[in-house]
Amino acid sequence: MKKTTEQLRKRLWQLALVLTLCSSTVLAACGDGDGPSYEDSIKAIADKVWTFSQSHPDGFTLDIRTMTEPTEGIAVSYAETQNSHSRQQLDAVVDHALHHDGYVGGWLDTADGRYYFDSTKLFPETALAEALRFGKENGQQSAFILSTATEIPISGKVAEVVERGTLLIGTTGDYRPLSFLETDGQPEGAAYWGFCIDIAKAIADYLGVETAFVPTSWPTLTADVLATPQLFDMAIGGITITDTRRETMLMSEGYLANGKTILCRATDADRFHSLADVDQPDVVVMVNPGGLNEKFARENLKQAVIRVYEKNEEIPALVADGVADVMITEITEAPYYVNADKRLAAPLLNNPFTHGQIGVLMQKGQDDLLAMVNNVIRRMKADGTLRRLHEQYGLVYDYSNYSLGEASE
Repeated sequence: MKKTTEQLRKRLWQLALVLTLCSSTVLAACGDGDGPSYEDSIKAIADKVWTFSQSHPDGFTLDIRTMTEPTEGIAVSYAETQNSHSRQQLDAVVDHALHHDGYVGGWLDTADGRYYFDSTKLFPETALAEALRFGKENGQQSAFILSTATEIPISGKVAEVVERGTLLIGTTGDYRPLSFLETDGQPEGAAYWGFCIDIAKAIADYLGVETAFVPTSWPTLTADVLATPQLFDMAIGGITITDTRRETMLMSEGYLANGKTILCRATDADRFHSLADVDQPDVVVMVNPGGLNEKFARENLKQAVIRVYEKNEEIPALVADGVADVMITEITEAPYYVNADKRLAAPLLNNPFTHGQIGVLMQKGQDDLLAMVNNVIRRMKADGTLRRLHEQYGLVYDYSNYSLGEASE
């Protein structure tokens, strides 16, 4: 009698699983004869998965064809095996997995003490949109990125960005070489460039979406981030990580060391050896409005004349021209202007007044997006991309002298 299609398929799976089965306690079943039945094979594999689960209460994704854990991919569960728990229900999960993708996921629910299992589909980590769509179609609450152990809600902020197809990024565009809106000599219109702009594009690439930059300003940055409805998904571009910002917003891990310093005329470089030398009645200090530079100046300079000038990118030239004596700036910004204008100097560059990190800023409640941003930052550090980007923009890649995530206000 001819075998049915289902019988043939089961037999093929049985043959494909011989190596897996023979590496376990069912070795005796792999000897002479017809070997184990399909049902016995299912039970044998389920036994192995169950045993594996008992030593992995925090959860796992397992390739049941090789009994190994994949280290990369986006794991999403099938609806057909939803709410399967206990050893008795694991056979059906294994059977479904063998007829589909060959992966089983599991985790211990500490609330009810049950270990839950699902037949799982594994997507490439470059296929986030496809994975989230599959999760939505299968009624799942989240997808899980294996390489970073990151859980992404099916209906969270990341899903919103992916569905839109564009990451909206707020940036001031006035902070060379981190974020600058270039209007001169651009045949296709104004364009943003800079170190932080490249970081933003790397984040968008990781999400598989395009970038769209939204203008903001230092005086309105906090209000713009907190606006309802949202003006953008996140803000980037020389934003220092501070406890004050963290009280009301989310900030990523730091990706660039930063600290307050000064720009002055090269002819005055020997005049300024400390902050006390700057804080003199005959010194005119210029700052941009609304940011930490102005805040630092007003808190630390009690005798110097403080002048606020609207356009941050124009202040260095005003110092060089003698309109002001000093600009309060950052160690990330100062070298760019010194190299661009030989009339300028940064005499205290190696001894900044504050020590901190620059990060990405966003609204609270976007923990999934924050996790993805941190994943990108960690990956760029690990594979050398961040170091190369520092070198490209003439920035110092050295975190040894700076706190990771805190800054003096």
